[in-house]
Formats: sequence, structure tokens, C-alpha cells
Amino acid sequence: MINVMNTRFNPSEFPKPTMIPVNGIELEVFEAGNQNAGKPIVLCHGFPENAFSWRHQVPALVKAGYHVIVPNQRGYGHSSCPTDVTDYDIEHLTGDLVALLDHYGYEKATFIGHDWGANVVWRLAQLHPKRVNKIINLALPYQERGEKPWIEFMEEIFGGDFYFVHFNRQPGVADAVLNENTSQFLRNIFRKNLPSIPPEPGMLMINLAKAEKPLGEPIMSDSELANFVSAFEASGFTGSINWYRNLDRNWHLLAEVDPIIQHPTLMIYGERDMIPKFDRLPEFVPNVEVISLDCGHCIQQELPEETNQAILNWLGQY
Repeated sequence: MINVMNTRFNPSEFPKPTMIPVNGIELEVFEAGNQNAGKPIVLCHGFPENAFSWRHQVPALVKAGYHVIVPNQRGYGHSSCPTDVTDYDIEHLTGDLVALLDHYGYEKATFIGHDWGANVVWRLAQLHPKRVNKIINLALPYQERGEKPWIEFMEEIFGGDFYFVHFNRQPGVADAVLNENTSQFLRNIFRKNLPSIPPEPGMLMINLAKAEKPLGEPIMSDSELANFVSAFEASGFTGSINWYRNLDRNWHLLAEVDPIIQHPTLMIYGERDMIPKFDRLPEFVPNVEVISLDCGHCIQQELPEETNQAILNWLGQY
């Protein structure tokens, strides 16, 4: 097993960004392997991450012959942070990726998503199926559109302190706490091998931001963590949290969209992740292959070499 702490990644080796105008905004995009033009692969990060969360995958994918495109999505890093909450709905988020393909002159690409990025990739395949070649998603399985909007459903099941619900019902509260405790919050959330203890009462993200002592072990070096800290100190957290504030709006936007995704798909779970697996995934993604790795939520950062091998093995089948 490879320990992330021993890979000695040098943050200065990550590609330099380019600001690219797309879909009425600008995205900060990190690109590598453009000598492999014609084999695009787009990596979509989650929360509270950014493009740098794919630092271990970029060189492996370039070596395998891919043109790797890694955006800081809207609300993150130096990408645009619109002020209207609805500018972060699923039509805008997927529209950014479509416009990014247009910028590079690609009809379609393979998309890899983690956490919220995985959710965007699932919906991209539904809303713009002809722009997606293959899908690899980490941690977050397909979310079925049930009878009730997602936040309403979560509030009934998990209560008002559940962070998805809290973000929506108490706008601005969590944003302020995370902005005031950026370094501490990110230090506390990017952990692995967490002890099995009941969660504290209150809102998880606020608790993490205020906790003076982290649990478990770090999944990255201090120099790597500094990249995330500086990015969120620049952007703040409101833009990224606004993704959560559109879940019910997204539920309505997807009402008439075909729920079945036919693309070849690899779903990678972390066995220790708090996010449950979706046993009915093949009903909605019939061409899916599922694997699990012995790690928590931040799969590609906790087990980078195993993640790379799983991705490249699967891509090699095609």
C-alpha cells in the first residue's frame, strides 16, 4: 500500500493555470499532455477541494496518452464566483464543462468526477449525453431523483443540522465560520483513519471548522494543504456552498430528463467512506463496473497509486 505522505509530491510541479472564458464566466484551468490532443479527459473536483486534488492522477494520465484538462469549477480558486445563488445550478455547472469542450474543439471527452464533481458528471451525462464518452466517478454514486426535492427529503430524515440542510436553511452562517477558520477547517477535514465515534451534535462542517484538535491522520503534506488553504482564502466558501443551495432547484430541472445513463462507467467507492454505496446503481447506469478501495472519502488523495491503477486498467479495456 502506498502512503500519500511518502510520495513527496512537489506542489510546484502541478501545471500552471490558464483563465479560459466559458459560458459567460472564466474558469481557472490546469492543462497537461496537450501533445496527446484527441484523447481528452476532464477531471472534476469536489468540496472542499479544487483542481489540485487530482495532482497524483495528472502525470499518470498524461503518461498513458491523455490530454488532461482540470478546471477549478465556478466558485473555486480564481475561477469566477457569481453572486446569484441560481448561477450555481446544474444547468450552469454542466454548461461550463460543455463550453470547456467547445473551447478545446472536442465533441466529447471522458469525465472523471469526485464527490460533488461526480454529481456534476452524472448530470452532464443526462443533460448532454453526446458530449460524454466514458465516466469514472469516485465516492458519490448516482443520486436517484425521488418523489420529494432532495433538501426537503434530507431535512425529514436527518434534521436541520445536517450540513446539506443547514447550508440551505441558514444561508451565510456556515460560510462565515468556514471563512474565519479556513486553515483549521481544511486541516481537520482532510483526514484518514478516523476513529469510530458518534458524531457530535450540531452541524458537521461548523464543528470541523471550530475543532482545535484534528482526528485521525493527515492525507497530505503541509505544503500540499497550503495549496487548498490559499485557494479558499482567495475565493471564500460561499460560491462552493452555493452548489448545495441548488439541490432542490436541480431536482426540478431534472424532472423531464431521462434518468438512465448508458455510457460505459466505472464507479470507485472508498470502503471507509461515510457515503453509502447505491445497491441499485445498475438500474440507472446499466453499463457500470464497480470497485472498492480500502480508504475513506478522499479516494484519489488517500490511495493515489491504487486509484491510478484502477482508472488506467479500466480505460485500457476500451
